[in-house]
Amino acid sequence: MQHCLVPPGTVRPRDDHDHADRIALSAATTEGVQMRTEDVRTWIAERREANVFHVEHIPFAALDQWRFEGGTGNLVHSSGRFFAIEGLHVVEQDGPHGDGPYREWWQPVIKQPEVGILGILAKEFDGVLHFLMQAKMEPGNPNLVQLSPTVQATRSNYTKAHGGTNVKLIEYFAPPDPDRVIVDVLQAEQGSWFFRKSNRNMIVETDDDVPMWDDFCWLTLGQIAELMYEDETINMNARSVLSCLPYHDEAPGALLSDVQLLSWFTNERSRHDVRATRIPLKDVTGWKQGVEAIEHEDGLYFKVLAVAVKGSNREKISWTQPLLESVGLGVAAFLMREIGGVPHVLVHARVDGGFVDTVELAPTVQCTPRNYAHLPAESRPPFLDDVLNAPPSRIRYEAIHSEEGGRFLNVRARYLAVEAEDMFDPPPGYAWVTPAQLTALTRHGHYVNVEARTLLACLNAASAQPRRGV
Repeated sequence: MQHCLVPPGTVRPRDDHDHADRIALSAATTEGVQMRTEDVRTWIAERREANVFHVEHIPFAALDQWRFEGGTGNLVHSSGRFFAIEGLHVVEQDGPHGDGPYREWWQPVIKQPEVGILGILAKEFDGVLHFLMQAKMEPGNPNLVQLSPTVQATRSNYTKAHGGTNVKLIEYFAPPDPDRVIVDVLQAEQGSWFFRKSNRNMIVETDDDVPMWDDFCWLTLGQIAELMYEDETINMNARSVLSCLPYHDEAPGALLSDVQLLSWFTNERSRHDVRATRIPLKDVTGWKQGVEAIEHEDGLYFKVLAVAVKGSNREKISWTQPLLESVGLGVAAFLMREIGGVPHVLVHARVDGGFVDTVELAPTVQCTPRNYAHLPAESRPPFLDDVLNAPPSRIRYEAIHSEEGGRFLNVRARYLAVEAEDMFDPPPGYAWVTPAQLTALTRHGHYVNVEARTLLACLNAASAQPRRGV
């Protein structure tokens, strides 16, 4: 690795506008130095065929080095590392004094205190930034192999707690050269399924001659943007990291100033009293444990399952582990509207039991519709029917993306950007903001949730490409 030596005491610019210029050029470049965009899907299929991948459901009793802990019933690894399945009890009270309506629920939850690294290596070729993507197998991916960051590893992985091989190129990220960092921020994972889990989202530039393995490929941001329109091609971790890239904001303003937006968001955090308590898994109310699954009594929400995995291009080629499986296809959607000629999206200040700080900015709609199908219209999530019934003429972006395949099995969602029919004042808990304002907030952790970050990456991809029909 090369290091840029800066004399002690040198004063630097506080913001590097050069990064945004180079990112804009990469986004506008749809032909890379290594591979044509139309060949990437074929290459991914070839990588899938070149390696041995196999995932099968197994009973909990067949898990190797995992056990249900005596006393708590928590599902834990014998090393005490990786993650555990525990119980969570959540009470949400709405109102400044906690005396308003409240919700209460119990659920299994993933407790993973380690901070993982999601790192993408960047390098200029012919004056254009390219990003090193990996065709990575994850046991929970519906199609097994998707494009992931250069490095996607928990601390247990890159410290080899599993006894596997070295994580390739980890030396660029742990720790990074501070003079070559483009993005470095802690971002939260799904607050509905993780308890206070964060990963380090990073993009680091290099001038080195980086070793190339068969499962890696350099792509421009423009190529990646085109692939964002493909179903289940860019994995969740890559989408999260790419959402944090700094873009120029060419808009003349926004409905809410940045100060007003932060004040509204602070008020949303302040008015919710959320008490989330970890409890023994055996004490979770409304859930039942069988030989092969832990599931809700009504068949809703998700299941905890066990799988046996073989993956010949992984640091460890075979293992067993628990995974969470959703009961149906999810929906994550932004309603969009031009206000004063400036595109805005409708964000929701969403409460989840696993968030570090009560509330994060989420899509307008974020749910699994099957969980609400039995309820009357007034009890369904706001705007859900507007999104589900939107005609193609109002859909500005659409693709099916899967969630993180290392912890979730076949968890997929339909990601949408839908033009609102009319301008309206948002209800409590919702606000119109610009994509550029969301991008600015991704420079800080725990403001924009992972589903909104996926949509932001998709919107940034859409803005970099010619407008297309769906």
